[in-house]
This record gives sequence, C-alpha cells and structure tokens, in this order.
Amino acid sequence: MRKLIIGLLCLAGLAVVIDFGAAAYTEYHVSRQLRAGADLSADPEVTFHGFPFTAQAMNGRYDDVAIRARGMRPDIPGEVGIEAKLQGLHAPASELLDGAARKVQVDRIDALMRFEPTELGKIFGIPDLQVHTPPADRSDGTGGSGGSGMTTKENVLVLKGTLPTAPNGRVLPVGVTPSSSATRVPVQIQADLLLEGNTVRIQATGFYTDTTGSVDTTTAVSTDSKIPETDHAAVLARFSRTIDIKELPFGVAPTEVSALGGQIVVEGVGRNVTIDLDRLQQP
Repeated sequence: MRKLIIGLLCLAGLAVVIDFGAAAYTEYHVSRQLRAGADLSADPEVTFHGFPFTAQAMNGRYDDVAIRARGMRPDIPGEVGIEAKLQGLHAPASELLDGAARKVQVDRIDALMRFEPTELGKIFGIPDLQVHTPPADRSDGTGGSGGSGMTTKENVLVLKGTLPTAPNGRVLPVGVTPSSSATRVPVQIQADLLLEGNTVRIQATGFYTDTTGSVDTTTAVSTDSKIPETDHAAVLARFSRTIDIKELPFGVAPTEVSALGGQIVVEGVGRNVTIDLDRLQQP
C-alpha cells in the first residue's frame, strides 16, 4: 500500500510538472506572436492562470489570461504600460501555438494603459514631475478628532515639479533654454483628472500650498521664493495637458481614469467580444 501511495504521488507530481510545462510552452509561443503582431520592442509577459492548464487547452477555453507589455505611441514620448486580463478566452490550443488564432472570442476583457512618472514628465516637459493625490479629509465633521469615516478627493491630483526661472524671478517660457544663472523653483499644482470620450484631460485649477487639500489661487509658494502673479496663468497652463488615448489594448474603449502610485491609469471593460490579437497596442 505504501508503495502504491508513493507511486500515485509521483504520478501526481509528474502530472503537475507536465501541466506547468505545457502552460509555459504556450505562454512563450503566444508571447512571441503578440510581439510580432503588435510590433512590440520586447516579448510581452503572458500568464495562463488556473489549474490544470491541460484541461483548459483540451476544452479550448482558458479561464484567465494575463498580458503585460510596454508599448510605443507615435504621439507620446517614451513607453507606456499596457495590460489586458482575458477571462474566458476561446481558442483551440493548436491555433494558439501555431499563430492561426488571430481573432478570438472572450467572455470578458479588462484592459488598461499606464502612464508612469517618467513618461508624464516628458509629456508635460517637466522632467521631475510627480503625481500625487490630496490627503484624505475627515467626513464626519470632527475636524480630524474621532470618527472613522474618510473620504478622498476623487479625480483630483497634486502635481509637483520644478520650473526654470530667470534672475528676475520670472518663469522661463516653454522652449527657452535656461542659462547658467537660472534657478528651478518648486511648484505644487492642484488639477482635475477627467476622461472625456477617448481623451484624458489634466486641467490645472490652482496652486496647492498646504497639506489639507485647500487651494490658493493667488500665490504659488515654493521653499524660498514666490512666482510672480503675472506668471500664474502660464504656470497653470504648463501643468495642463490632454492625452488622446484613442483605444486601450485589443481595441477596448476607455471608461475610467484614475491616479495610482504616481501613475495615470486608464481602464476599460469589454464583455462577450471578439478581439484581434494583433491589436495589443494601437498600430
């Protein structure tokens, strides 16, 4: 009996190894095909979740497939993060392996695009740009003493960065190369984060000068200087941008935008759709 149990355990272990091997083999081939079809600079990360994988392959339906990649956009400097979670992917295993499956049925797809601080800094022309959310406010009227309810300012950002100034304290216009005597002034701006159709709009609304979430639209306070009032409109314009998303991975339309961990994240969901595996990123 003991030998039988040991034998069964060995067979079970071998089955698990074979199953993971089959999943890894499929992930590799799908990754290479996605890279070629979407013209990516590197193989995307592809993971088939769920066990056993071989049972999913035999049924031609995969419970959960996660895809992560870095993509280039002709209208945006640098790379952006693109991700997709495919639940209920319908495709014969043979077609996934040989690349014949290009248009596949998916029960649900969660797609997103991430703009990281480095890329956002390039978009804004502010290399050290940081994206934050305002501190949470007490919602119980206690002024922070007692109570457990906390609310955050939805779709409101605090943008931090430095701008070059001339010796007279004026902020240098965009495109003007700072001289050796120019200094950089820290600025904090409060902005609205909006999704309008396929466009993300970041609209500066005022200068953020404290830690309570209030906005001072008259004075931009830095660590040791103030920006002249005559430059306020220009500074707010520097911290305002629109980004044309067009579409998320596999042609999903954007439906939500948020700030997370210093990133701007745009998301969308599709249900019972047919996707083109060559549209991981927009051509």
